[in-house]
Amino acid sequence: MATTFKTLNSANDVTSTRTLLHEAIPLTGTIASGTYNENNIKTYSHGMFESVYDYPYLSSSANHIFDITTGYASNSTLSGSASVQNSKKLNIYSQMAQVLVGYDATGSIQSFDQDGDIAGGGTKIKEALFVNFSRLLSKDEMKKGSFEMAVYTAGAMPALTTTLTIADHGAATAYKVNSPAGEYGILYTSSAVPNAASGVGLIYYQAGVAVLTGSVFAASLMGPGVTVATGYSAIATGSTIDVMANCYRNRLHNISFNNTVELNSTVYFCRASHNEFNYSNNPTYLSESQIRVKNSTTDNPVSYVTTVGLYSSDNELLAVAKLSEPLKKDPSTEVTLRVRLDF
Repeated sequence: MATTFKTLNSANDVTSTRTLLHEAIPLTGTIASGTYNENNIKTYSHGMFESVYDYPYLSSSANHIFDITTGYASNSTLSGSASVQNSKKLNIYSQMAQVLVGYDATGSIQSFDQDGDIAGGGTKIKEALFVNFSRLLSKDEMKKGSFEMAVYTAGAMPALTTTLTIADHGAATAYKVNSPAGEYGILYTSSAVPNAASGVGLIYYQAGVAVLTGSVFAASLMGPGVTVATGYSAIATGSTIDVMANCYRNRLHNISFNNTVELNSTVYFCRASHNEFNYSNNPTYLSESQIRVKNSTTDNPVSYVTTVGLYSSDNELLAVAKLSEPLKKDPSTEVTLRVRLDF
């Protein structure tokens, strides 16, 4: 336990930094369909979403990748008692909308907006497919401008055709902030002139959720459980959420994005002036009242720094930093040790 302390000056001796670390995440469509004969796809008795794993989900090494579900708004033309799982699809849309879009001034849940200008009206996404990425992949958030998804929008299985690439073009500088879930970008089908006409979805960076309008698959959405290539509207009203999820998985070509880890650091500059810390409080420092590391009485006192301790204002040890090797300290030297705490 230390007996000599030196107070750190918060203005000159302490500083804080913020670093963003990125990792590239590639997801091939074969993971979501076919690689493990569906053993990595977990379905549930409630039938409200499917989970995709990178290995058979019963394996101890399996990691959860994303969940897939779908729904539509109460004012959608697809809404009706005749639709299969109608109440569940309505609930899914309402739940996602209230978390990601929020409420208006009247307390009503707002709908997803195609161009993100919620207050300005415009085209609403009333029928949507939701892809919820696991925190294991998205980390603190997805990097803006890095998200890309390629899907097959036409053709009958297995001869799928017409690959459509969807990405958050320009989102690095043109993202939206009017969501209770944080920042989000618009997903476009074209990078040349990103505009409302080419907007087909939304990507919520902190929440790790991609929202695709059902019109992406308007022409054809055929998959397991659907024997004839059928438009989105027919499947959305006549099939279960599990069937919808299966159709999407088999239409997925690949997904890629960069995740972000926010690393906050506090750096302490621990300074030892020429006349400080030249002695040690270790009992073994002395032998019969003589300093062991001095050869003669005229030699300068000397110590070897091995550890830095950070203490609270009431002298409670909070953190310990170890040097890679002992550092010699005597009255002829001054030392500044940089201690960094990451969190």
